[in-house]
Amino acid sequence: MPTIRPARLTDSDAIFSLATEFATSFTVEQTAFESSFVSLLQSPDAFVAVASDNGRVIGYVLGFEHPTFYANGRVAWVEEIMVSKDLRRRGVGRQLMENFEQWAGSRQSKLIALATRRAVPFYQRMGYEESATYFRKLL
Repeated sequence: MPTIRPARLTDSDAIFSLATEFATSFTVEQTAFESSFVSLLQSPDAFVAVASDNGRVIGYVLGFEHPTFYANGRVAWVEEIMVSKDLRRRGVGRQLMENFEQWAGSRQSKLIALATRRAVPFYQRMGYEESATYFRKLL
């Protein structure tokens, strides 16, 4: 099984490669990615972790937590989670999500939310329930 650990600056190239596979609505640009990556690693409200197998980054998760009114406290949001195509269905995504859940729980988050089009069965198996419709507006 891979090791889940906080992302490091040296993981940038591997995460960039995975992020380009993840993105379907946007093209991930190297310069923008690098700027965001450094900022996210420094943000106290962001969580960036990788799954590493024998030194190779094979997946990542990016999420946040923040205070809300409706939940009477903090909530967490999974923004991105990606596992290398050749290593899916081996528990790597589950490990990444469980690690994020532990982080969110340690920060007293009341719930974890996310949007997905392609992985509904995965999240249902992990105990997530469909709750709302996701809307977006490109700016």
